[in-house]
Amino acid sequence: MELPLIIILVVLILASSIKVLREYERAVIFRLGRLIGAKGPGLIILIPFIDKMVRVSQRTIAMDVEPQDIITKDNVSIKVNAVLYFRVVYPNKAIVDVENFLFATNQIAQTTLRSILGQSDLDELLSERDRINQKLQEIIDFHTEPWGIKVSAVEVKQIDLPIEMQRAMAKQAEAERERRSKVINAEGEFQAAQKLTEAASLIQTQPIALQLRFLQTLADIASDKNSTIIFPVPIDLLTPFMKMAQNQAEANKNS
Repeated sequence: MELPLIIILVVLILASSIKVLREYERAVIFRLGRLIGAKGPGLIILIPFIDKMVRVSQRTIAMDVEPQDIITKDNVSIKVNAVLYFRVVYPNKAIVDVENFLFATNQIAQTTLRSILGQSDLDELLSERDRINQKLQEIIDFHTEPWGIKVSAVEVKQIDLPIEMQRAMAKQAEAERERRSKVINAEGEFQAAQKLTEAASLIQTQPIALQLRFLQTLADIASDKNSTIIFPVPIDLLTPFMKMAQNQAEANKNS
């Protein structure tokens, strides 16, 4: 009976001594409470009842930062959430220098998010998001570096605006579009006036151009289903009648 018990005891001791770590895992070893170092990946052997192991994953972690109520620099109340990407670079520091690196990283991300966005105007948050994301990443990475954590990116996901602010921004956008349409219309009228002036100057130097343009207009008016016939009448034919009417008017005035 003693032999099976010994075999079972040996198997349990070997099972607690031999550990297999995946490629992305590291084991922080403590021997009698003292830090030995990080080992892995692969097969590692621990001294039973003496060595204690803490597994640490070195994969990139995507952490959702909870929505934060923020008052911007121009006194607009908004709610903002973000996502944080980071990974453990030095497992020893992540276990020894901070009690819970996940919780600590989340808290420093929330604090930094409120601080940085509270120093910016609403227009900056909406138009310069890349610059704000870069600034958040630099500050959070600076605070988490002593914990052996590398922050690779911070992205502001969503900015929730009050209903009143959304209506005001919609009115502002509509007014801006109307202003642009009026400016474009005025520029079109100005360009058309310039072209008409150039055309008038050209026709003044070449009178035959007016006749050609007149004939072109007649060709545009004419169509297969149009029964209207237009005969161009030279203005010279009406000149004698105009002179006769003018002379008659002068005679009546003198009499």
